[in-house]
Amino acid sequence: MATGSRVLADLGIVDAFGHVSARSPANPRHFLMARSIAPAQVTANDIMEFDENGEPVDAKNRAVFLERFIHAEVYRARPDVNAVVHTHSPGVIPFSVSRTPLRPLYHNAAFLGEGAPVWDIGKEFGATDMLVRNNAIGKSLATALGDKSVVLMRGHGDVTVGPAVQAAVFRAYYTDVNARLQAQAMGLGTEVTYLSAEEAAKADGVNMVIMDRAWVLWKQKAQSTK
Repeated sequence: MATGSRVLADLGIVDAFGHVSARSPANPRHFLMARSIAPAQVTANDIMEFDENGEPVDAKNRAVFLERFIHAEVYRARPDVNAVVHTHSPGVIPFSVSRTPLRPLYHNAAFLGEGAPVWDIGKEFGATDMLVRNNAIGKSLATALGDKSVVLMRGHGDVTVGPAVQAAVFRAYYTDVNARLQAQAMGLGTEVTYLSAEEAAKADGVNMVIMDRAWVLWKQKAQSTK
């Protein structure tokens, strides 16, 4: 989680905000996440344990993220998920506030072939500060995510999930990259050719096998900037 946080910061997907979590291997109903701190500053000593409701098991006077309920409710709804990433990546925001769906246009973002639903907090909770600050809001977000790998948050950012931290980080990065590329392609003014459902499924299968190549590189670069 510390490495994943630093990788996302190094890649420009998070700045002072955003967080990475992992399901606890000791207690699958619990999850692990850093105290409230900028992603680039996270170390192993900052990692805390949270229960199934998103409450710290032993806070020790440490500040915790307001939006920890994103993680709690996704883990509750998705037994297949072992890692969750929340970012405010700039490339994604336009797709969260427009009627243009985010679709995969190259192989590294093939997981988007499953769909990238947009969750609008206002539809269920009215005018808020846009933050997922309780379990009810987190549950609504998790429901919108469904069985997908990513959900966009209207006017806020996105959440990506995976079977491991590496996968959730990979998806967070390539969701943003694909969003930027799609906006560029659409700006050319001609029809854009996206991956077909079959192409996306095949490419995503390959990506899950070879993503360690990217992870090793990202980890090395992030560690060299400490």
